[in-house]
Parts: sequence; structure tokens; C-alpha cells
Amino acid sequence: MDFTQKLKFSKDHEWLSATTGTVSVGVSAYAVDQLGDIVHIDLPKVGDTFGAGDPFGTIESTKTVSDLYMPVEGKVVEVNTAILNSPEALQEDCYKDGWLLRIEITGPTVELLSSAEYESFIKE
Repeated sequence: MDFTQKLKFSKDHEWLSATTGTVSVGVSAYAVDQLGDIVHIDLPKVGDTFGAGDPFGTIESTKTVSDLYMPVEGKVVEVNTAILNSPEALQEDCYKDGWLLRIEITGPTVELLSSAEYESFIKE
């Protein structure tokens, strides 16, 4: 499984591209693999604000519907409409082109793990 070294991961399986400024938020390859065939993603609108740990959308597969949790307090500045139109693309690339949102960080994050820590966490 590919864990991009520069990313930070939440225990809810979302990732952040950085911890300051405007950052990308996505869902980990582990979560995508566990979900199976992804058929729909529901995301917030630009301008919506969230606290760290708040639910911000859902991801639906042929197996289940799962909530997505915001790993950081912030404001949505961009939504990846390409993923909304082709959610199955997450299975091909959930880290580079598969980002879900761009967030302007305005406050604290949830507990974040390095890629090595996240890999250990999912093996438990």
C-alpha cells in the first residue's frame, strides 16, 4: 500500500497535505481499499466551515456509506468536482488527483499521524 511520506493522517483515515495554510484533504488508500467500489461522494460547498473532527461529507460504496471527518478546523476554499463526477477515480489515485477538498486552516487539528505511524495504526 502506498503511503505518501509528506502527508499526515487522521485515525479516521483522512489525510492532510500539510498542517498550516491552505491544504488538501483526502481519504487514505487503506480506506478506499476497505470501501471497495466507490459509487458516490457527498462533499460540502466552498465557504462552509468545520471544526476539527466534524463530519463533512459521506463516501458511498457498493458495500456501505461512511462519514468523512474533517482533520482540521477550517474553511472550504475548493471542492474537487472531478472526483464528484467520477468517484471511482479514487481507486486509481487517492493522493495526487484524488484530493476531496482544499481547506484554509483556521484552528487546531485532530491527532495526526506520520505515514509510518498511520501504517502501524492500521496494522493493529
